Amino acid sequence: MLRVLVVDDEKNIRTTLALALEGMGCAVGLAATAESALAQAGREAFDLALVDLKLAQGSGLDLIPRLIAENPGLDVVVITAYATIDTAVEAMRRGALDYLPKPFTPAQIRHLVERTAERRALVRRVRELEHQLADAVPELELATRSAALQSALDTVRRAAASDAAVLLRGENGTGKGVLARVLHASSRRSAGPFVVVHAPTLSEELLASELFGHARGAFTGAVKDQPGKVEAAHGGTLFLDEIAEIAPNLQAKLLRFLQDKQFERVGETHTRRADVRVVSATNRDLEADVGTGRFREDLLYRLNVIEVGVPPLRERRDDILPLARHFTAFFARVARRPVPELAADAEAALLRYEWPGNVRELRNAIERAVVLMEGRVLDASMLPRKVADAPEAGPGLGGDVSLDDVEREHIKRVLLRTASLEDAARILGIDPSTLWRKRKRYGI
Repeated sequence: MLRVLVVDDEKNIRTTLALALEGMGCAVGLAATAESALAQAGREAFDLALVDLKLAQGSGLDLIPRLIAENPGLDVVVITAYATIDTAVEAMRRGALDYLPKPFTPAQIRHLVERTAERRALVRRVRELEHQLADAVPELELATRSAALQSALDTVRRAAASDAAVLLRGENGTGKGVLARVLHASSRRSAGPFVVVHAPTLSEELLASELFGHARGAFTGAVKDQPGKVEAAHGGTLFLDEIAEIAPNLQAKLLRFLQDKQFERVGETHTRRADVRVVSATNRDLEADVGTGRFREDLLYRLNVIEVGVPPLRERRDDILPLARHFTAFFARVARRPVPELAADAEAALLRYEWPGNVRELRNAIERAVVLMEGRVLDASMLPRKVADAPEAGPGLGGDVSLDDVEREHIKRVLLRTASLEDAARILGIDPSTLWRKRKRYGI
């Protein structure tokens, strides 16, 4: 739904345009003066502004750059009964996209609205494609044999029907960002922007600016007014990655935005609004952080309306080989080479390894193997050493196994991850000579 601001000092023109625009499904704001228009543009984001050239108080031409400064990316169209080549050129120079001569017809207004909607949809699509190319994420593979992941996907798709806040919980690399994109694509906001904020990468001051924008002079280096990601996500979804890393002062501002959809840019007192659905992700125990005072309890309640747990890859072992084949095909296409076959020893190693880095680590291991391999078969020697040398699943504690079996497996695993016999002996709590005898006894 487009949001359109109509700026005209004639009441009948404002009324006529409002009726026509609302009949086309637009949300309309009306202003008779430049000051009123600027106040509305400061409070909420508009997609299109129809500005009369000659206002009773002030000039429509002077208003154009001021409106764009308040709403960067705003499409401005001048409406006037005094259209000339000179005024049209001057309007364009100041930032207008087009002009519409009075009197105008409903068909002209409809054409203008449709053209604006198409242009903004194209801009959003280009931005999304740029993000996808930058990330080069082949992880968007949602077929799964895991009941836990299928349950998470089902919850995401049901949650998409509402605007409720969603909290994605899971270890790093499990695909929380992918699920956030699935949620957005399945929602009524799918035509709107999907905007990502990576909380851990910025200081508190810069993160506040990244989220809410800043006014010129708000801090060193703030040389112009800058909208934030909240405004960029208007009409769409804002994904807050690693939400637990947000500082306490900024948590209070985020809480207010979640409650009222209102915020101020850093360095200004002017209150603005944005229509945004918030999805967040974390790999931390937020309840424990609440207990230590690191995270606000009221913010947790606001973010955690719907919780989705994303299982680690080691708990979805049936998905490891299908994902590995998917990544192999993807990176082979990127490298413009035939898709290799996974050898039996490579498959066995992939299944043995615990994948502490989850899907992201699997992706990186396969990318490395495809880049370095020669021939048409990807074998275990092409995998990272820690993957290729991963031990067999050992005897389960509490199972029908002897103490010797448990000791043998534990010694074997410690030896694999240490650089020397002395390091392994120190971890095991025995002297090197004892470890040497045990290795000989167990044939390690």
